[in-house]
Amino acid sequence: MAAAWPAVPLLAALALWVYAVRHTDVSALDDYGLVSALHPTFWAGLAVLTAGFWFTVRDPRRRAGWPAAYVLGLLVIERATQAVLYPTPLYAWAWKHDAVIDHLLTSGGLQSADRLGDMAVYDQWPGFFAAQAALVRLLGVDNAAMYMAWWPLVSSVLLLLPLLLIYRTFTEDRRLIWTAMWLFCVGNWVGQDYFSPQSVAFALHLGVLAVVLRRYGRPGGRQRQAVWTVLLSVLVIAIVVSHQLTPGMLVVTLLALAFTRRHRDWVPLVTTVVIFLAWCLTAALPFLSAAMPDMIRSVGDIGANVETGYGSTPTGTGAVATSWAARLLSGSVLLLALAGVLRQRALRQRALPLLLVAAAPLPMFVASSYGSEMIFRVLMFMLPGAAFFAAAALLPRVPAPITDARETERGGPPATAGAQRRRSPLPSLPPLRYAAWLSPLVLLAGTLAFVPSYSGKDRVNYFPPGEVALVRQLFDQAPDDSLVVAANRNYPLAYEQYWRVDHYWFLEDTRAHVDDIVRDPAAVLARDMAGVEAPARAYFLLTQRQVANSEMNGQLNTAQLRRVRESVADSPRFERVARNSAGVLYVLKPAS
Repeated sequence: MAAAWPAVPLLAALALWVYAVRHTDVSALDDYGLVSALHPTFWAGLAVLTAGFWFTVRDPRRRAGWPAAYVLGLLVIERATQAVLYPTPLYAWAWKHDAVIDHLLTSGGLQSADRLGDMAVYDQWPGFFAAQAALVRLLGVDNAAMYMAWWPLVSSVLLLLPLLLIYRTFTEDRRLIWTAMWLFCVGNWVGQDYFSPQSVAFALHLGVLAVVLRRYGRPGGRQRQAVWTVLLSVLVIAIVVSHQLTPGMLVVTLLALAFTRRHRDWVPLVTTVVIFLAWCLTAALPFLSAAMPDMIRSVGDIGANVETGYGSTPTGTGAVATSWAARLLSGSVLLLALAGVLRQRALRQRALPLLLVAAAPLPMFVASSYGSEMIFRVLMFMLPGAAFFAAAALLPRVPAPITDARETERGGPPATAGAQRRRSPLPSLPPLRYAAWLSPLVLLAGTLAFVPSYSGKDRVNYFPPGEVALVRQLFDQAPDDSLVVAANRNYPLAYEQYWRVDHYWFLEDTRAHVDDIVRDPAAVLARDMAGVEAPARAYFLLTQRQVANSEMNGQLNTAQLRRVRESVADSPRFERVARNSAGVLYVLKPAS
């Protein structure tokens, strides 16, 4: 009976979560996103889950399977809540990727290299989309939208195995391993787990690190080393053909590891660089040739690379609060990691490669702004190492024991025969004076802070069925070569049939032109849309989520966009095609 005690808080937490999602209404989200809509039992479930995990993971009598079950339970509550609550997938970018897959399925190829427009980049990095097209065919579904709402949970679970292998390389203390896994799940709020190439590329990135940290530098003969090199090459190829940034992050991480005595084998680094350069100089060359001038100008401009641009500054109480929650969460994990490095001297020496994994992405600030997202990507790639040392700060001082056999494999001093027959038990050290209450409170605070950090912008990212239906009606009737004009690209199906319909998002234009539109909306928009020749048509689309995105990111406010809509509605140049509670659609009348 006592052995099954950990199941009680785990099942209680999941029961509270189920009750919460059944009693949560997402029909009217405010500036706090999902945070203010959630039923109170959701927060109670997270608290019960965190408490049960903390007392289970610190008990050496409990099997390792229980902490793993708690981490899986955490991922379900974190990542499956939105999939259960929302009837349509989140994120405009996820819908965009579905459109790319649909184009690949219907036409048998992506944009050709000579069309370096907004979407042609996917022709140079098609790995993720080709794999998803094959998965759609294998599952027998109509499109990827049938399952992409669950992708955050799937992609997050994919990270657990390589992360577990990495942490087990440096310690056998399951308290440290699973607390680090928990903190990684909590600190990974950046949102790159949605239906996207980077979600898979990041998992493959951790897979490469697991191979390098666990297998390279060990004795075993050339044949065994060749097998691991082949596996590593397959993983690197999958990364390189799928994503632009992840190979660069992998190169700087492997370079940092290569300068340590334990991982001074240059084969992984050279293999990665050769594969990366081969792809850049062949398939990706058209895009890189066009983008290279801007990329060169951004090198070394750290201030501009970390600065948010126009339309990227949160405004409004809810947007600012959730933004600060995310900053405080990441800052707390990094401060805990620093405390763990300073406090756990033996662990710092043993896990020096993980410290390098955490620090290696920092130079990428010098390289590029990556569309004002570099700071978020750097935080994400730092997290595997940072979470490990942050967990060490929450636990008693431990030497992070490694089995003698593993120490011998790494070239360490041979163990005695008696020591080889014994496994090092979990150390039974007294806890720090404050750890009995402060550590679980810190863990709980981070767990709760994940929700506003991850779901605080759901007012922007969630598209109600009415908005999906309105946009689908647009593309069902738009002739080839038509033009869709909208405030921004934050609406579902924004890239539907992008190979035959053009788009113009006026808030992405110069600020001077945006001001012209605000002064005389109908006249300026009619002039911008007048170049479309029959039988193609020019449409104006304005939806609730476009308005929310503009308002929450410091562009035009609701009153200004209402003025734009009313001006178009009153103009004789425009005819209303469709309208519902989620938005309105107009078409420009042919000039007489």
